[in-house]
Amino acid sequence: MSYQCELREQPAQPTLTIRTRTSVQNLPQVIGKAYGAIAQHLAQLGQYPAGAPFAAYYNMDMQNLDVELGFPVLKEVPGKDDIKASRIPGGKFAVVLHTGPYDKVGPAYEALAKWIAEKGYEVTGVAYEVYLNDPDETKPEELKTQVMFPLR
Repeated sequence: MSYQCELREQPAQPTLTIRTRTSVQNLPQVIGKAYGAIAQHLAQLGQYPAGAPFAAYYNMDMQNLDVELGFPVLKEVPGKDDIKASRIPGGKFAVVLHTGPYDKVGPAYEALAKWIAEKGYEVTGVAYEVYLNDPDETKPEELKTQVMFPLR
């Protein structure tokens, strides 16, 4: 598969998130639970997500992932319990779109890392995945995941 990598500048984005640790095997259940809790909290506040759900990966230890799961929101809103007000930082991002099953996203990461190195950019160490369509309504081969690395 061929990947189109690009540089994108974006403003900081307020979010509501849950940060946790999990193994990659348990990630689908953890993601579902986190997104459900955040969506319910937003509804209680009379608010809605301002975009697609995302995951921020702070490491790539597949047995002990440090991951922040959440939704962008229009303005900062209060968290509750494990749900925290957070933000995706503003600035320059290296971005690529992966189409296909979530467990086949690895080549998109490789293509983006190669592009970043070729362009001489430096990553911050966090990787974001934005899930652009719903896996409950979309065939695995048609899932769209935007992979983003904030740049220094």
